[in-house]
Amino acid sequence: MLALSLQSLSLNAGMAPAARVQRMQAPVMIKSQALPFLEAPAKLDGSMAGDRGFDPLNLAGSFNLNYMREAELKHGRICMLAWVGYVAVDNGFYVPFAPHVSSLAAHDTAVKSGNMLLLLGAVGVIEALSYNAVNEMMSGQTDRRPGDFSMDPFGQADKTMLEKEISHCRLAMFAFSGVVTQSALAGHGFPYL
Repeated sequence: MLALSLQSLSLNAGMAPAARVQRMQAPVMIKSQALPFLEAPAKLDGSMAGDRGFDPLNLAGSFNLNYMREAELKHGRICMLAWVGYVAVDNGFYVPFAPHVSSLAAHDTAVKSGNMLLLLGAVGVIEALSYNAVNEMMSGQTDRRPGDFSMDPFGQADKTMLEKEISHCRLAMFAFSGVVTQSALAGHGFPYL
């Protein structure tokens, strides 16, 4: 009899009504501003200047986003300067010790003369000096923003200015690649038509 009552207790315990289970809300998927038919990547939440949720290859999920923004700003700033320099040389402005060649031929001429090695050394020194700041930012030791080298003594760099800078950087990267391509296709200097 005792065995029968224990067995019925265990059967009833297994069939007892379960406690009401709370369902979790499904995560709200944010649509990408750049590609409205896709979901925005998780790391691209709009907190960074210039973030429109454009990451079709999911690079933000594979790499450190701060490092990628640092590289984007660095390349954009260089391209802003490079476009001006490229067009200036093709309009006849030369550095006193530079050879008088077109911008398209300048790279090959500088490599042959050995001047490009000096430029490579100068860029290497600049990169070495900025390594500590970038490394500390990536490891989380500082709260430094990508591309910030404390050149804003009055703290004027609000989100609007950061948006403008990244937009100009992106445009400059396209502009420089376009001016080099057009000058190679045209075969002559400015205006490359």
